[in-house]
Order: sequence, then structure tokens, then C-alpha cells
Amino acid sequence: MNTDERKKQILNLLVSADEPISAKDLAARFNVSRQVIVQDMAVIRASHPDIISTNRGYVKNRQESSACMRELKLKHKPEQAAEELNIIVDLGGHVKNISVSHKIYGRISAELDISSRQDALEFTKALDGAASTVLSTVTGGYHYHLIEASSEKRLDMIEEALDKAGFLAPLTPWEKENGILL
Repeated sequence: MNTDERKKQILNLLVSADEPISAKDLAARFNVSRQVIVQDMAVIRASHPDIISTNRGYVKNRQESSACMRELKLKHKPEQAAEELNIIVDLGGHVKNISVSHKIYGRISAELDISSRQDALEFTKALDGAASTVLSTVTGGYHYHLIEASSEKRLDMIEEALDKAGFLAPLTPWEKENGILL
């Protein structure tokens, strides 16, 4: 079983489980180390924020939400981060996180929680003059955002606006084939 198949099976188990499942139990079930499961869960949770970690294991949060989510692949220069974020929030989007898919380190994600121009401004001001830069610099500008909105129609509007601005990046054949966007 390859990594993507294992992650899909883990997600299916969590969706159907009534109780938390520990990393130790998942490791035994899939005959891998606990650390492999922890890494898998980091990737799964980047695209499924309703999967939460408890002291008893991983579980799907059963609270109903009317919000819709979509992960988009994007590319831009670091100095265009504010423009990208403003497009999303101006159309009613909430940027939940950023992820990059690094050839050596795998999937790396960071929570953002940006839902207004003020949030975007504070984020970009924190970068100004800092020794750090946006996460996407490690992948030549390519990155993924998990975006939440009130409807699929609103997510479509956001995706179209990002495409019109030249920020939407095409999926590679490998990404399409392996379902990189969870």
C-alpha cells in the first residue's frame, strides 16, 4: 500500500469511527511506525480541519457546519501575498491555512486564519522587515490555501478571481492522478 492509499483509508476510518483512534492503533493496523502516522495525519488535517487530535487519539469533529471548503493551488511572488489574500477575503473567503509540497520534507502546513483585510494587513506587516518570508518561497512560489466560504458559488467566485489575477496554478498530472488536493 502506498502513502496516498494509506491516507485515504485513515480518513475513511476516522469519518466512520464513533470514538477517537490513536496513532499507535493506526500504526499497528497499517504496519508502519507511529511517526509515519503522525506525518500522515499532519497532511490529512491540513485539508480536513474537522479532524482533530485529542488526548485519546484522532477523531472527526461531528459539529455541523454550513461552510464549504476548497483547497486551491496558487503561485505568486512574495510581494504579491497581500493582493492574493485581499482577493480571497474581499469575496467572502476565510484563508484557513497554507501548505507547500516539498520534494524532501513532504507536505508542510501552517495555520493562517485570515478572514478580513485587517488580518491580511497584519500578516503582511509581520513579514515586513522580518528575517522570515512567506512559506511558498521554499517551492518557488507554489503553495496551497484551504479556503472556507459560505457556499460553493462563493468559492467558485474566489477561484475565478484568483485565476483572473494570474495566481491560480495548474495541477500537475501527478497531482491530478494522486489527488494531492484532499
